[in-house]
Amino acid sequence: MTDDWKRRLDALHADLVRRDDPVAWVTEADAVDSSRRYPHIALRGPVFGVAARDRTAAEPRWRLLKPVVDGMPQQARDGLNSHLWFKAKDGTDDPAARRELLAAVAVLERAPADEVEALGVRYRVVRGDEFARTGDDGLEPPRPTDLEPVGLSWEDPGVVPSPDVGYVLDPERDEGPMAGALRLGLRDFTYTGARFPPDVRADSEWAARTHPDVVRLPVGFSVAERDGSGWTPCGSLAATPHEARRSLYEGMARVWAMLYRFDEHKKALYARAAETFRAAGRADEASVEDRLFRICRVERMVRLGPDGPEPPRPSDLDEYGPMKLHPTLHTDGTVQYDD
Repeated sequence: MTDDWKRRLDALHADLVRRDDPVAWVTEADAVDSSRRYPHIALRGPVFGVAARDRTAAEPRWRLLKPVVDGMPQQARDGLNSHLWFKAKDGTDDPAARRELLAAVAVLERAPADEVEALGVRYRVVRGDEFARTGDDGLEPPRPTDLEPVGLSWEDPGVVPSPDVGYVLDPERDEGPMAGALRLGLRDFTYTGARFPPDVRADSEWAARTHPDVVRLPVGFSVAERDGSGWTPCGSLAATPHEARRSLYEGMARVWAMLYRFDEHKKALYARAAETFRAAGRADEASVEDRLFRICRVERMVRLGPDGPEPPRPSDLDEYGPMKLHPTLHTDGTVQYDD
């Protein structure tokens, strides 16, 4: 352990002792137990989102504007395109401000731009890595101390805001010694092994030098299915374990039957499995036929350098390019729908 690591972890431990917070102690004990039961890390791959830095703010720090969940950089660019277009349409009555916002939109329409600026705000498409802990029995499920909704509704999904939005990308932000140890350990993480192409490995090594700091994003939860080769993610990232459970329940009870055109026998089989899973309350596994599903805990990291969060790498792939997403918006606020 380097002196820098030891000083940082000692400071985190001292802060934990100073706070004398029973909840924090239980959470830390939970993290220690998890590191023993699930000692390995399984990389899922890159994810992308959008961060912004307002130069005029009292604390001009990089904050997430869009969740870091997209599978391709262009999806995040499109999200930024729409954000700026609607900000120009509905967020201002000033023609000059609208013109500046629309100029940034125009850049995103014609080029795969990873950074634009408008009205004193820098917007950047940011790259993260998604991973999960693994152990002898597979992927780590939710921990007892992971937050759940107050009311565990199975019918009404409600509106659960992403914990990413507004999240400050602060490399010194740690919840405790275990979180700090993981973050410090991830600073040297690079893609290795023959399954990664040479350009992906080279970009990863370069990023560890240019963006040496690491920020751990809010933990998420997803559904994974065990197959012959391991565990395969099947579903989007949820903010709470119960959101992921409800997604699995809806899939088995209704959605998959429509998507995959189940016959009546198979439809009834999956519906019964869904109700068994629901009746168990906070169960983290469900099985039907020869399939096993698990609610798993998903973690993400974003690298930071002297100029902020890491943008997409040259080896990150897109399946499509930039395009015009919205009708023409004029500086007086009128929308031209027939172009």
